[in-house]
Amino acid sequence: MKEKNGNGSGKSILSPAELARYSRHIIIPEFGLKGQEALKKARVLVIGSGGLGSPVLLYLAAAGVGNIGIADFDVVDDSNLQRQVLFTVDDVGNSKAQTAKERLLKLNPHLNITVHETMFTKDNALDLIKDYDVVADGTDNFPTRYLVNDACVLSGKTNVYASIYRFEGQVSVFNYENEDGTRGPNYRDLFPAPPPPGLVPSCSEGGVLGVLPGIIGSMQASEVIKVITGVGEPLAGRLFLFDAASFTTRVLKVAKNPETKITELINYEQFCGIFPDKEEEDAVKEVTVHDLETWSQRGEDFQLIDVREPYEYQIANLGGELVPLAEIAQYAGKIDKSKKVIIHCRSGKRSADAIRELETLYKFDNLYNLRGGILAYAKEIDQTMPTY
Repeated sequence: MKEKNGNGSGKSILSPAELARYSRHIIIPEFGLKGQEALKKARVLVIGSGGLGSPVLLYLAAAGVGNIGIADFDVVDDSNLQRQVLFTVDDVGNSKAQTAKERLLKLNPHLNITVHETMFTKDNALDLIKDYDVVADGTDNFPTRYLVNDACVLSGKTNVYASIYRFEGQVSVFNYENEDGTRGPNYRDLFPAPPPPGLVPSCSEGGVLGVLPGIIGSMQASEVIKVITGVGEPLAGRLFLFDAASFTTRVLKVAKNPETKITELINYEQFCGIFPDKEEEDAVKEVTVHDLETWSQRGEDFQLIDVREPYEYQIANLGGELVPLAEIAQYAGKIDKSKKVIIHCRSGKRSADAIRELETLYKFDNLYNLRGGILAYAKEIDQTMPTY
């Protein structure tokens, strides 16, 4: 979308109140009234209203993007407040999308905001994005990231991408429409396939510096505005990298790959090696935190292994042997095959991955995943245990 013209009548589509509100935009020679009117008419879908979505939504709303869609099915949690600046303690337990809408309309009442309180899936992706000009990807997992990309390619939409992890962030503009009508590189041109499951933890597992989403999300919002107005040079064909720890940046060139073919939406969990359904053939045996507590009280003999990282262990632990997931295969010789072995992590995902790896490589048949991990233990057994 690069519409830069007004309505052709000689009269601005902006009200006097809006003209006053956006005056600092309008007086920029390269931006002007045409740029602000383009924002007013634009339709932007922001997928995710969390760490990245919060600053993206705040700045797009403040800038005057007239029609904003928010796709998010999650609720506000205490652990979000370290970085998700749209929300406060009063919002904990409430819908993120609905809360975001209320906050944004208080910031700027001259907007139309549509809430899509649903999971973004291959079954609804094309329908959700079809009425929008630009999509801003604020997701934090690989299956949804590939789904957003593929849906944008199939629908001819520009995908303004960002991601964050610990101290590092990335920003790019994918599937951008060039002046000649061709499309720029997309996410699959840069990353044809996802990393192996467990290699790159999510923010909830690996952590993220609280201010980083604000920095990267603001850049993402800036790219959305540039795409809408045609002002400046978007990050199409380029990937911006930022390291907050060293305060260094790099910009890498991204080229189209002629072998990249996207013809339909696929099973993205399977593509990324993730199998959330318990009925999948690689499902693992599980025990509950109540089972663990009962066995402990009875003095039953079992081995307990914690596959989280050392810093997580310091926050809260169940007294198990600490073996980070990346080292679990090397630890196989110390895992007892003669009794029950319970493996756990924060939520149960990494421990399930560890069990699959051990069963595949070393044919263990006595491994049990602790369903829900530390989070379940803190919720159901010991409410004084700190979570993160």
